[in-house]
Parts: sequence; structure tokens; C-alpha cells
Amino acid sequence: MHILLWLVPPVAVTAIAMVWAAWAGRGLDKLDERERRDRRDTSDRRTDADQERLARALAKPHPGAGRTAPAAPRDRSTGIAVRPSRSAAQGQSTRRTA
Repeated sequence: MHILLWLVPPVAVTAIAMVWAAWAGRGLDKLDERERRDRRDTSDRRTDADQERLARALAKPHPGAGRTAPAAPRDRSTGIAVRPSRSAAQGQSTRRTA
């Protein structure tokens, strides 16, 4: 039990932080409700110009639509971690054959 005493300070700080967060967050529900109502009112104010701009942007072809990513070379995994030899650092292949 004596070995677990080092856990007391972090647990106490965590508990205090949780209590502070709960205390600081009280009453935000009413504010959030007002913000939601305000956002609902402003979302109806989108203009036709905004909608046309969005339609033009969506109609454009995607810049990366025709390109494909190059295939990455597959390295055969044997399930054993093998450190590359020093000769591999000089540009030789690190692949080992069976």
C-alpha cells in the first residue's frame, strides 16, 4: 500500500479539476439555448448569391480527381524485426532473401 502513495497527488489534482469544471460549467445550458436560437434565426438569412457561389464551387472539377497516388513498395514482413545492416546505409537493398 505504501508504494501507491505517489498516486495521491495526481488523483487529488484530477478530482479538484473535475469539481472546478463542473462548477465553472454551471448555467451554460441557458446560454447555449440562447445561442442555438440565435443561430437558427441567422441560418435562414442566406442569400441567393451565397447559394450560387456554392453551386459554382461544387460544379468545378476536383483538382486531384484524375491523379492517383503512386503505389508504395511493399516490404515483405516475416514477423521478425531485423535491423538493417551497415551496408544498407550505403544504398544497398535491405531486403533479405530466404
